[in-house]
Amino acid sequence: MSEATPQRDSVVVVAGPTAAGKSGIAIELALRFGGEIVNADSMQVYQGLDIGTAKPSLALRARVPHHLLDVVPPDVVYNAGRYSREARVAAAQIHARGGVVFLTGGTGLYIRAFLEGLLHDGDPDPELRAELEREAKRAADAGDPGRLHSRLTVLDPEAARRIHPNDLRRTVRALELVTHAGVPASQLRARHHFGDRPFRVLYLVLDPGRDPLDARIDARAEAMIAAGLLQECRALRARGYGADLRPMQAIGYRHLMPVVDGQDTLENALAGMRRDTRHFARRQRTWFRGVPDAVWLTPEDLRGIESRVREFVEARDANAR
Repeated sequence: MSEATPQRDSVVVVAGPTAAGKSGIAIELALRFGGEIVNADSMQVYQGLDIGTAKPSLALRARVPHHLLDVVPPDVVYNAGRYSREARVAAAQIHARGGVVFLTGGTGLYIRAFLEGLLHDGDPDPELRAELEREAKRAADAGDPGRLHSRLTVLDPEAARRIHPNDLRRTVRALELVTHAGVPASQLRARHHFGDRPFRVLYLVLDPGRDPLDARIDARAEAMIAAGLLQECRALRARGYGADLRPMQAIGYRHLMPVVDGQDTLENALAGMRRDTRHFARRQRTWFRGVPDAVWLTPEDLRGIESRVREFVEARDANAR
């Protein structure tokens, strides 16, 4: 291969909605094709959040090396920028060992940040953020909960279309960015084009279909309760991690913390987990439908999945000769 067309390191993305069976399939693929797994689930980076994030067990991790699990405690801020840097370091080490990276998870933003680079949109401004959050609370108390989102619609209509009116965190971040940059975030992203693409990529999206996935979600929610998710939440609370922390707002934890506090029943929490997980899975599907060149497969099609990966890996090996 000439210097003008250098070989790029290979990455197999194993993505898809929650409960689709990504982790188990990724482990089997990594075993078969000499790879290692880099986590791409934004909640699995937190220590102590095991059952509710469906983190692979220690026994499964013993079969294949896993990276970017249990990185920080729940009270430490972790974001896509840090993830991109640390995941690329892990990938470089895997590639140096001659392995294939299996980037596995359902957090589309983390996957994109790893594959294409991340727009540097300025450091957070805690003072401005706090003021915006206080304003949002005042507006909500006054019966105008959509005030900040309405302002974003004026300042950055494209960002406002992408952000749900109830998503206060992203609304505040978008307003923070446009305040500091002086231009809409959408313009900055258009300039960036997410053009840092150092990898050769096979992007698999595993999806069993709506009804089968809903059944999987219901079964997994029940399995999490049976496995001790309530006890996990109690242990996190006992270690001082309150419900206001961002990881504690994840599905499962935000439903069970009121049970820990005696403010809700386990039955209600389980119903809420099922409902919100289904909604989350639909949002994940919407994200992945926007990924160019993604290959959609059902998790039951193991032969098709393996065939795609084999063709990809063999092409890498042929180019390396």
